[in-house]
Amino acid sequence: MLVDDLVAIDVHTHAEVSASGHPSLAPELLAASAAYFKAHDHRQPTIPEMAAHYRERRMAAVVFTVDTEHATGHPPIANEEVAEACAEHADVLIPFASVDPWRGKAAARLARRLVEDHGVRGFKFHPSLQDFSPDDRMAYPLYDVIEELGVPALFHTGQTGIGAGVPGGGGIRLKYSNPMLVDDVAVDFPELRIILAHPSFPWQDEALAVATHKPHVYIDLSGWSPKYFPPQLVRYANSLLKKKVLFGSDYPVITPDRWLADFAELDIKPEVRPLILKENAARLLGLAKD
Repeated sequence: MLVDDLVAIDVHTHAEVSASGHPSLAPELLAASAAYFKAHDHRQPTIPEMAAHYRERRMAAVVFTVDTEHATGHPPIANEEVAEACAEHADVLIPFASVDPWRGKAAARLARRLVEDHGVRGFKFHPSLQDFSPDDRMAYPLYDVIEELGVPALFHTGQTGIGAGVPGGGGIRLKYSNPMLVDDVAVDFPELRIILAHPSFPWQDEALAVATHKPHVYIDLSGWSPKYFPPQLVRYANSLLKKKVLFGSDYPVITPDRWLADFAELDIKPEVRPLILKENAARLLGLAKD
């Protein structure tokens, strides 16, 4: 990957369908997410199609799925498939994995194998979808391995469009995505690189507090059009957190084109824009020197 040739690095995109057509989520949850984002023409690109999309735009993208089998009963897209497909497009795609923490010690062994044997560069957690609190000690063996391997852990934070409008929210509990629950993880694993995904509605101030207090906690800006960002998020991105805020789209529900068009209208200092769009992510992901 030639980082200097890239205009941006999108740290938050979803592999929603396998090569065989297996979806990442149960149909009713996927439909609710599409309705929430008003993605009426929502489609599920394959990983090679994602690569072509980002290559055309001279961007790189972090790609992951979410393993929610314990909570939902829906089998995940295989992490190995995601990693292999990304490896075939290594000029633009960076593979992350998702390991259900309910797998216990087996989760930790799997995480090690995915990094060492399959080139995975980080891990995605969705506490609400996976039905666990980030500070639950049952996840600690998994965090321990991720910290040892030196790759980031990305946590969904804030409300989720998945399950929105479904009776009972599809059984998804929003409370597990309060970023303050990740603060314990940052304390107990001080060298673990953590990304708090999304503007963390309704806990934006909590996310800013954790990211300013813990040196290895970052925030990605995915899942929202920048025109809806809370003003305090913009203020911190322009100042205290300018080296810890990352471009993320949430593709395919939000396209990088739409996100970047709205970001261009946001009141961000000229010297901060390249940090958010590429340089912070390149440093965090080990694609560039500190």
